[in-house]
Amino acid sequence: MTVDTANHENASRDRIEQSILSAAEQVFAQYGYRGASLQAIADQAGLPKANILYYMGSKQALYVRLLNRMMRRWNAVLEDITPESDPGQVLSDFIRTKMVLGQRYPEGSKLFAAEILAGAPFLSDYLSGELKEWVASRAMIIRQWSIQGKMDNVDPRWLIFLIWSATQHYTEYSAQVNGILGSEALSEMDLESICQFLEQVILKGCGIQPPNISIS
Repeated sequence: MTVDTANHENASRDRIEQSILSAAEQVFAQYGYRGASLQAIADQAGLPKANILYYMGSKQALYVRLLNRMMRRWNAVLEDITPESDPGQVLSDFIRTKMVLGQRYPEGSKLFAAEILAGAPFLSDYLSGELKEWVASRAMIIRQWSIQGKMDNVDPRWLIFLIWSATQHYTEYSAQVNGILGSEALSEMDLESICQFLEQVILKGCGIQPPNISIS
C-alpha cells in the first residue's frame, strides 16, 4: 500500500466515522440510549447497519464516544493553559466557546445532560477517572494564578462547575429560555449579551476585569 493510498483510506474512514457520529448524536438525542437503535442510526447516516458495527463496535461504544467527544469540545480551550496565561482571557474564551458550542451542537449537549441526569451509567469511569484528573490539573494552574495575584483565591473546581452549568443552561433549557424571551432561538445579539453578562458576574466575582471582546 502506498502512502497516498493509506492517506486516502484514512480520510475516507474519518468521513464515514464523522457521518456516523453526527447521525448517532441526532438519534440518541431524540430517543435516548434505550430508545435508539443501530438501525435508526444507520438509516440516519445512509449506511448499512453492518458499517456502524464495523466502525464503532457496539451501540454502547458509539454512545460513549459521542459523550467523550462533547466533553473534549467543551474543554479544549483549557488544554494549553499555563501559570503564565492571562486568566481573564482564558476564562472569557472558556465562557464564549461553551456558549458557541452549545448553540452549534445542541443535540450533543442535551445528550450529555440526559446521561448525567440518569446517574451517568455509561460515563462513571470517565467522570471519576480521566475527567477528575483533568479538572485537578486545570485547578492547579488556576490556583497558581491566585498565588500570583492575578485573581482572587477561589476554589477552581467550583469555578469550572459554574461555567459548565451557566453556559449549558441556554442549550439544555432552551425551551424555557426562548419561551420567556418570546423567540424561536437566541440571536447573535442575545449570545453576545449573555456572554458579557456571564463575564461580568463570573470574572468580576473572581477579581478579574473582563476583556473587551465580542463573540464570533
